[in-house]
Amino acid sequence: MAENTIEVVELVKKFRDFTAVSGVSFTVRRGEIFGFLGPNGAGKTTTIKILATLMRPTSGRATVNGFDVVREAAHVRRSIGMVFQDPSLDERLTAEENLLFHAVLYGVPRQEALRRGAELLALVGLSERRRSLVRTFSGGMKRRLELIRGLLHRPAVLFLDEPTLGLDPQTRSHIWEYIRNLHREFGTTVFLTTHYMEEAEVCERIGIIDHGKLIALDTPSGLKRLVGGEVIMVKVSDQKRLLAQLEEEFGLAGRADGDLVSFEVRDGETFIPRLVRAVPDIREVRLRQPTLEDVFLKLTGRAMRDKGGSAVEWMRVRHAAWRRRR
Repeated sequence: MAENTIEVVELVKKFRDFTAVSGVSFTVRRGEIFGFLGPNGAGKTTTIKILATLMRPTSGRATVNGFDVVREAAHVRRSIGMVFQDPSLDERLTAEENLLFHAVLYGVPRQEALRRGAELLALVGLSERRRSLVRTFSGGMKRRLELIRGLLHRPAVLFLDEPTLGLDPQTRSHIWEYIRNLHREFGTTVFLTTHYMEEAEVCERIGIIDHGKLIALDTPSGLKRLVGGEVIMVKVSDQKRLLAQLEEEFGLAGRADGDLVSFEVRDGETFIPRLVRAVPDIREVRLRQPTLEDVFLKLTGRAMRDKGGSAVEWMRVRHAAWRRRR
């Protein structure tokens, strides 16, 4: 069995004169939780669409579970599960009926689908609601149902595109608890996008893409080391003056973020007394360890927000594949 479930080599996607993905290469190990992060227009959604066979690359090569995404697209589709940002459940059906419909699309026999569905519903606490119409579910319940639907056919890879978008913090936390439990139970490779940095901490490795190029790939702790130490945040009356002073006196590059100026140093506790002596109008000082948000801002200089492939588009592909098999 191959060590890598996903292999991407010099992947390029062009739309006329615009290059959305430019020579991207990476691998995702079997059983890994892999995060793919990028700001708006970075190319991550295009990459995911190529991996899910929703879009053909201009050049380069990508394989998923050993299948080429262009030459063996049907095999790729059967070996992956998808959970989109946008709702894709049929709210006129029950939870169990949604799972059974998915099973038909993937060729899972009815009795096997019922058995697997019962196990999965139990794992996410929906057994008692299996015969309830989905339109009666809360947002969190619908998300849990979408997660297990993506696993019903036992895919090698589960793609999660912003899996907790729009959910409140408590529900987001519960969804991630279910994701981790499902990952432990089935060992499925998970490939996710998220703009919640605390969620990215769950990933074993993270790839950051910007302007179509992969600019960093490492573990969360490895990426944080790129920041260069600890983060100091300072509130002053004159931010422009402080930014100039940091550069001229200390050789540090700061950035304004609301009413605070933040910058990185190697030893914050030693540096703060020097800073207080040099800057008399300091109103507030904070010291913290670097986060993935710091890494992201340092590498891209932009906030991250993107929209993934549509569920309608994916279901259209699945319906077409089903018709061809009949």
